[in-house]
Amino acid sequence: MNIQKMLSAARGELPCDLVIKNSRIANVFSLDYEQADVAIYDGTIVGVGKGYKGLMEVDAEGAVLAPGFIEGHCHIESTMLTPAGFAEMVLPCGTTTVVADPHEIANTCGMKGLEYMYLESRDLPIDIYFAAPSCVPASPFETPKEPLDALAIKNSYEEGWCKSLGEVMNYPGVIHGEESVWGKILVSWNEVRSGHAPGVTGKDLCAYLLSGCASDHESSTYKEGIEKLRRGMWLMIRQGATEHNLQELLPIIKENEARSSHAMFVSDDLTANHIETCGHLDQKVRLAIEAGLSPLTALRMVTLSPAQYFRLWDRGAIAPGYKADMVLLDSLENCQPIHVWKNGEFVVRNSALLGAPFPRRHSYPLASRALHIPSLEEIRVESSLSSQIRVLGLKAGQVVTDHRIETPTIRKGQIVADVNRNLAKIVVVDKNSGSNRFFVGFVMGLGIKEGAIASSVAHDAHNYIAAGMDDISICYALNELSHLGGGLLAVRGQKTIADLPLPVGGLMSDGSARDVINGLSEVEKGAHSLGTKLPHPFMVMSFLSLSVIPELKITDQGYVDLNRGGVMSLFAEDK
Repeated sequence: MNIQKMLSAARGELPCDLVIKNSRIANVFSLDYEQADVAIYDGTIVGVGKGYKGLMEVDAEGAVLAPGFIEGHCHIESTMLTPAGFAEMVLPCGTTTVVADPHEIANTCGMKGLEYMYLESRDLPIDIYFAAPSCVPASPFETPKEPLDALAIKNSYEEGWCKSLGEVMNYPGVIHGEESVWGKILVSWNEVRSGHAPGVTGKDLCAYLLSGCASDHESSTYKEGIEKLRRGMWLMIRQGATEHNLQELLPIIKENEARSSHAMFVSDDLTANHIETCGHLDQKVRLAIEAGLSPLTALRMVTLSPAQYFRLWDRGAIAPGYKADMVLLDSLENCQPIHVWKNGEFVVRNSALLGAPFPRRHSYPLASRALHIPSLEEIRVESSLSSQIRVLGLKAGQVVTDHRIETPTIRKGQIVADVNRNLAKIVVVDKNSGSNRFFVGFVMGLGIKEGAIASSVAHDAHNYIAAGMDDISICYALNELSHLGGGLLAVRGQKTIADLPLPVGGLMSDGSARDVINGLSEVEKGAHSLGTKLPHPFMVMSFLSLSVIPELKITDQGYVDLNRGGVMSLFAEDK
């Protein structure tokens, strides 16, 4: 960086590298539009005004010039794409910076997974800042490849792989002072610490906030969101592929738009198909404006607000001294990117991505394979004197589930799935640690009428999970998962209808977005042919084993309900 030349360029005495003329600048400081030119030198905005000359000049023809969008919380692995594939999808949507929590691959591949994500992302034309996974495992009731303790978190900072602490999901451990949880918080005391506190309110919320975990993307109601905002948390309004909280939470901002200074839109979990069909942060801006939020306020919530929360002081606005990360839009209301610049260089021109495909790392970590897949006999559930069983109850559009107590359906002395009750059998198998452990339960609401679906994407430990209407299909699906080394499957009996291999950590494909979208489409069609009407059945199933989300979940260790003490039996009379 040559300071003297930059100063000369700012004073208009030296031609700039790029000048964008005739734009309507969306100013996220004053929340108004400004007619001005923007001058860039050495990747930095050096001037906003009139009269600048550039070696390259772009006529914006009155279009809106906005800061590049910033994703404040997502899991790249959920797209089933590696960082390179993810970048190819979100750059054309105007996203230039991403804060990603790689705890998915950390669960399946440990520290090697973190290193891989960092190495693939560092040469991409997008900034991806990884958050150190705080909860590997997410709770003591999940089984990862290797637990990551406070020393591992510290090491991820020292290696340069991670820049903040990822969502601290073990909220009971935070609230009650669990030593292992607080060790990770304390080694991150100088870093931004992201929170995860679904349903935590009142005095428990006060206790949680003593950790400095100052953001939350799990609020699902107005009451919960406004309380967290009032207690100083940054409100992350999540709008993902299956988790839709924008409609419920947006009134918090609409009734007082000054609250946008402490709030942002985030994705959490997206599929590649969702990004292709709906967009990324651009979609959230459109949805918010359609729901009545002022356009510039909506823009602030994907630019300046996340930049300030994550202490990214050099981006999030168009002003002198800021990175020349910008997106030219037809309007904020339509939010259709025309051009995207990263560090003052075109990365998207006339809506076309430049330089793709981006390079992949061909050396990637593989997930473990289960040492033991349970047999037909092992997953049978004999009826007992118990008259009731625990059942996972799905909630439409939510990752939270009900803890249901149901009378089982019994045939020939066995508790079985029942299509008339929308009740499927579900099995989770430890593939990570070699324990040979598995657990059998039941789920209501998947909509499967025959066969089974199975996946190695099962938050957060990502062990094998399969749900179906007959034991033959379930066992066959689990065996096929092991043969694939990870992926998604839809089966009928002992026949695979469709599959999507995910060799990178059992979570991602090293292929293109088109490969993944086509593969996911086929396997979802396969699931739909089995009867389910859920738009994304595999993503819905993937959250059924996330023990830190209320209420009842299922892992290889058993049913888990943290609000009721932890591991629980299938039978309601047992603990």
